[in-house]
Amino acid sequence: MTDHKENAKAVSEGAAALRKAHPDLMAAFAGLGKAAYGDGALDHKTKELIALAISVTVRCDGCVAAHGRSVHQLGASREEVVEAIGVAVHMGGGPSMVYGAEALRAYDAFAETAG
Repeated sequence: MTDHKENAKAVSEGAAALRKAHPDLMAAFAGLGKAAYGDGALDHKTKELIALAISVTVRCDGCVAAHGRSVHQLGASREEVVEAIGVAVHMGGGPSMVYGAEALRAYDAFAETAG
């Protein structure tokens, strides 16, 4: 079974290493994220739910962990996560169903330790 907390930590550590190795690239990437996730017609939480769903369809373990953590931190309910996963499964078929279950486990891993 995947350790989503360790995956999320590894994503953060990898980003930090890239930031040190190629600061211009990572500054540009951070700017893209700021522009993409800022509140607009869709709020930040909704955009993170979309990102989690995309993580499922592209089967990216690190993305599932990072966006599972983000949607939890932004206050998404389990029901919202389940509905976003449902859309991803519909769009991605069988492989997305497998990763959808993994995305739900990622959210639950962070929710279990929330105090």
